[in-house]
Amino acid sequence: MTFNRPEAMNAFNEALYHATSDALQEAALDDDVAVVTLTGAGRAFCAGTDLEEMQNRDRTVPFSQGAKGFARLMETLIEFPKPLICAVNGIAVGLGTTILGFADLAFMSNTARLKCPFTSLGIAPEAASTYLLPKLIGRQNSAWVLMSSEWIAADEALGMGLVWKVCEPDDLLATTRGYAERLAAQPIESLSAVKQLLTVTDTDNVRAALGRENALIDELVDGPAHAEALTGFIATKAARKG
Repeated sequence: MTFNRPEAMNAFNEALYHATSDALQEAALDDDVAVVTLTGAGRAFCAGTDLEEMQNRDRTVPFSQGAKGFARLMETLIEFPKPLICAVNGIAVGLGTTILGFADLAFMSNTARLKCPFTSLGIAPEAASTYLLPKLIGRQNSAWVLMSSEWIAADEALGMGLVWKVCEPDDLLATTRGYAERLAAQPIESLSAVKQLLTVTDTDNVRAALGRENALIDELVDGPAHAEALTGFIATKAARKG
C-alpha cells in the first residue's frame, strides 16, 4: 500500500484516513494477502495530519469527535490481524512517525527523517504513542521524541529501536519486499496467531492511551500556542506557494 498524496507530502486528510482503513480492512479479509507493507509516494512517507484541513474544521465539535477518519484508522490498526510492515521512504512527521508503534517491522531509508512536532504545535501526542513508544524504545527515548519536536535521523531511529533496518534509498522497497515475502511464505493462519499473541495484551492499554491523548488534545487544540503555530504554518505554506 502506498500513501499517494505527494502534493501534500502524503498528509492524512479525511479521505486518506478512510482510504487507508478501507484498504487495510480489505487486506485483512483477503485470504491471498499474508503481509501488508505501507510506504509513501514521492519524497515523503507521511507528513501526519493535514494541518490545512485541521485549520478549516468545524470548531463547534470537539476535535477528537470530529476526527472520524483518524478514530477509524486507529481502530483498524488495533484490530489488524496480519503482519504490518512500514517502509519509511522519506520524511515522516506526526502520525507518519507514531504509526510505527503499530508496525510489526519497520524499514527506513538512510536519507529519511522522523519528527513528532506535537510540542511545537502546542498540542498533545496521538495514536497511542504515549503507550506504544515507551514500550518500543523506552521511556527516555520516547520523552525526547515526543517532547523535543526535533528531527530524528535514520541512524538514531535504528539505535533507539524505532525501526528495524536502515537501507540505501534505492534498496528500501526491494529489501522490505524480500523480508515480507519471507514472512508470506509461512502459513497465514500461523502468522495471524503470532500477531494476535504479540498484541492481545496491549489492546486495552492502546485504547486507554488514545482516550487520554484525545482528552488532552481537545483541551489544548485552539489554545494560544496551538493557534499561533497553526496560523504560522498556514502562512508559511502560502508564502512558499506564492
